[in-house]
Amino acid sequence: MPEFNEWESFYVLVGGAAGALIGLQFVVMTLIAERPPVRAAEAHSAFGTPTIVHFSAALLLSALLRAPWHAITPVAVLWGLTGFGGVAYALIVARRMHKQTAYRPDLSDWLFYVLLPLGAYAMLAISAFAASSHAREALFGVGASTLFLLFIGIHNAWDSVAYLVFVTRPKLDAEQDKSSQKEKR
Repeated sequence: MPEFNEWESFYVLVGGAAGALIGLQFVVMTLIAERPPVRAAEAHSAFGTPTIVHFSAALLLSALLRAPWHAITPVAVLWGLTGFGGVAYALIVARRMHKQTAYRPDLSDWLFYVLLPLGAYAMLAISAFAASSHAREALFGVGASTLFLLFIGIHNAWDSVAYLVFVTRPKLDAEQDKSSQKEKR
């Protein structure tokens, strides 16, 4: 389909970025795992895992849209399922954020971990329904959703790492210093 050809460089760029950022996120988590904060696993499912899911969705969508499809319907079904799955996942993340006690989410957290991803995945699902009658517009919807997921993932990765480095790490260092001072006495 000629409509897909016009998107080639966009999805090569976005997919490559998503793949690289997934790898970088694993490196960061490995480095931080040396001294995990208290209740880190509880918070990780609400704040860490969604970042990898959004990067993976952007990578998946980039791969799907670069496959040699002969019609828009099969790929629209796949990106629609991705959208519906993402909507369900955003609701799961909201529940996890509400239940975890390691960190009290603020408005920015609710926006970037729940509302914006929910909107991106909903746009993806809606675009699937419009694909057969408005292919060009639907492809712009998929492109916008993919780019939103990439930017949301970048924001969330930075937010998580900054929190762990600038808030949690100093607290752990202070606790460790107190323990070592008690041992010296």
